[in-house]
Amino acid sequence: MHVLRKYIPYENIFHDESDSLKLCHKQKPCVCVVSGVTIGIGVASGVGAILLILIVFAFTQKLKHQRKQMLKKKFFEQNRGRLLQQLVSQRADIAERMIISLEELEKATNNFDKTRELGGGGHGTVYKGILSDLHVVAIKKPKMVIQKEIDEFINEVAILSQINHRNVVKLYGCCLETEVPMLVYEFISNGTLYSHLHTHEAKSLSWDDRLRIASETAKSLAYLHMTVSMPIIHRDIKSANILLDDTLAAKVADFGASRYVPVDKTGVTTVVQGTRGYLDPMYLSTGRLTEKSDVYSFGVMLLELLTTKKPFSYLSSEGDSLVGHFTTLFAEGNLPQILDPQVMDGGGQEVEEVAKLALACLKLTAEGRPTMRHVELTLECIQASRRNVSDSGLAEISEEDGTAMSGPIPASFSNIKESSRQYSMEEEFLLSSRYPRSKLKPDNKYLAYIFLERRIVPGLFIKRCTQKR
Repeated sequence: MHVLRKYIPYENIFHDESDSLKLCHKQKPCVCVVSGVTIGIGVASGVGAILLILIVFAFTQKLKHQRKQMLKKKFFEQNRGRLLQQLVSQRADIAERMIISLEELEKATNNFDKTRELGGGGHGTVYKGILSDLHVVAIKKPKMVIQKEIDEFINEVAILSQINHRNVVKLYGCCLETEVPMLVYEFISNGTLYSHLHTHEAKSLSWDDRLRIASETAKSLAYLHMTVSMPIIHRDIKSANILLDDTLAAKVADFGASRYVPVDKTGVTTVVQGTRGYLDPMYLSTGRLTEKSDVYSFGVMLLELLTTKKPFSYLSSEGDSLVGHFTTLFAEGNLPQILDPQVMDGGGQEVEEVAKLALACLKLTAEGRPTMRHVELTLECIQASRRNVSDSGLAEISEEDGTAMSGPIPASFSNIKESSRQYSMEEEFLLSSRYPRSKLKPDNKYLAYIFLERRIVPGLFIKRCTQKR
């Protein structure tokens, strides 16, 4: 039988093809030669896999970007961006700066880093940031998405975008590209009036600072009630909503609950909103919101300035609130029992006059309370008499010949005639005939009018007012 034999070149031997190809331990290993086609397929497969991964990654990133843009658009619509644009479109300069991008705020706060937090509460957190134009700002970032809070957010933007007053916090803009809308304010460095009054330190604000802060707050409220085109009721005046800058100048903040009142109306009926202890009892019982609701809240804040007691938690030994206890002590002549010692040391007779003013603001019926314009001018009078009259005396001008006589300030404001938002031409003419317009500053003419109506004026103050500046 013929046996096929295979020649193995590198071993120089023949081997039977029928046997298994086995090499003894003396033989060299077999070298497997891989074809070029196999190598090409392997390389192509590797490159293809890499390209596929890159394509999938790029596609995923694009989807994420598109989803992010869609969410931004959704949130913008949800936060009524179109409405805001409509509100600010009347002035191009406001419209240009009112809408701030999320990217800008993330850069300003280092992605809302915890070290940038200024404080917070139940509604959200406030961050400190620096915008690209180097403005230092406070960014209010709410915690929860509630339709009511979104409505308040829109309301605050609408109101603050139309206010320009040195004692009202300035709104730089807002961000609508997040599920939770954010407001961007000017940064006020010294915290709130509340934090300065209720401190653990031995001394807080001086009496002069307290009197000035009260006067500046009254100015801003009188401006909101009487000067803007459509009067605004703040609805939540309290020490926690009064910010203080590095010079302790007052800035009224938090307009989320504020309401417009048409010029031809005296008030609006609305759901009761405010802070316990500061809330007008008439508004609480009837739901009727008027300018006098702010007057009542301001009166409570005056008590807080005088006593350094917390209106929302104070209870006397008899169970009276701060308003009730203060009223009782004033009637009994025991006011020093509740006054802050720092106020007693720094203040004089004007402390009692501020107390009278506060009680006038706290009258139960709205009709018995003065307007914020009356309050503003009375505080200016008290400040001026403190600066210029050592004995805090007043001069009384007789109706017939204008002779000055000393006399006390009225004990109550209950007889002050209710003023409207605009003074009549007859009143203006009477005032002009006694004190020429060229020699009276605009605000001081109203002071002269109020006290002329009662036949009393602070002597040196009127003299100072009538001097040409």
